[in-house]
Amino acid sequence: MPALARLRFAAACAALLAGAAGAQTAIPIGGALKYDNHVVWKRIVDEAGGPGARFVVFSTAAANPERSARQIVEALNRQGAQAQWVPVAPRLKDRDLKAELESPANLELVRQARGVYFSGGAQELIVDTLQPAGEPTALLQAIWQVYRSGGVVAGSSAGAAIMSTVMFRDAQDTLRVLKGQLREGQEIDRGLGFVGPELFIDQHFLKRGRFGRMLPLMQAKGYRLGLGVDEDSAAIIKGGQIEVIGAKGALLVDLSQARHEPQLGAFNVRGAQLSYLDRGDRHDLKTGVTTPSPQKAADLAIDPKAPNFKPYFKSVPFYADMLGDTTVVNAMGTLLDSPAGETLGLAFAGTPAVDDSQPDLGFEFRLYKTPATRGWFTGAFGGEDYTVVRMGLDVMPVQIQRPLYRLMPVQTSR
Repeated sequence: MPALARLRFAAACAALLAGAAGAQTAIPIGGALKYDNHVVWKRIVDEAGGPGARFVVFSTAAANPERSARQIVEALNRQGAQAQWVPVAPRLKDRDLKAELESPANLELVRQARGVYFSGGAQELIVDTLQPAGEPTALLQAIWQVYRSGGVVAGSSAGAAIMSTVMFRDAQDTLRVLKGQLREGQEIDRGLGFVGPELFIDQHFLKRGRFGRMLPLMQAKGYRLGLGVDEDSAAIIKGGQIEVIGAKGALLVDLSQARHEPQLGAFNVRGAQLSYLDRGDRHDLKTGVTTPSPQKAADLAIDPKAPNFKPYFKSVPFYADMLGDTTVVNAMGTLLDSPAGETLGLAFAGTPAVDDSQPDLGFEFRLYKTPATRGWFTGAFGGEDYTVVRMGLDVMPVQIQRPLYRLMPVQTSR
């Protein structure tokens, strides 16, 4: 990246989410948020002012809006909030959607709130309802007023996806996105943009291997930073800072130094950097500095370049499915705490779909240590938990040979 472009990018990061007073708070939740995850629910309420804070709940995306809203309202109220449902959802059969959107009572509910919560479900229902054809409704304008005045906007799954200026609308097949299926109005669409234009948000991230779909979108749309939040976890984004809480963590994808080769004719990237932020970790978007959780800070710092570095793992495996459940983070932790400089993995269709026009197109993922790679480890959470910062990633297209393997022949005795 040229020096001038780096300066502009740094300036954009400095302004990202800082707001006029630096108090507005976005809380994308990676989906599958358990109702007994008191750490996340309490923090949502605390960020809006604590017990007594007024919340409005939008279950616009949900398959069963009434049930979803009831559960969310109860979860917020158990933490001391005063939460109410705003019944604006296309799937509500006994409500007039247009009338609810224009209802003065609903508008007043939102204007009196200090927090707004969007449920999971189908994110296209949120944007199509509150921002049809890209035009904000009065209700969405009221939500923005709450947010800009220092309020909280939180959302799980679909409610997290809408926080970017651009969002995934319906892109369940990560490998197809890697192969180039990234169509406006189908796989991608406009989001509501609460986190501003410089940060891309995705959800169910590690569980579903979605860093594989984030990379092509970021490259296509010019994003330099992406944050993928895992299930039952949340990111508190406030004043240019990210704090991760909940059961797991989030992956920060940085393409500020990345490059690609258009002549290859398929998605590729070199020089991407990945940082895994575990629960309790913080990251400063202005400086790029990651601060580990108190548990990690008190336990074990890992610097592969240090003369006293003693790796725990003797070797690193090859990863046959880099898009598998939490595979990329497991690979990052293992590589960090090993003597190896890199590890490799693949993503490909073992059984291609009938309509797959590129059945033999696959992708090689090369994770490698950079001069800035380091991390931390703790067993305080009951497992083997790593934080890893600034690990390099190259993704290159490859041709898959078929059959990939053959069964061993039966040996006949003489």
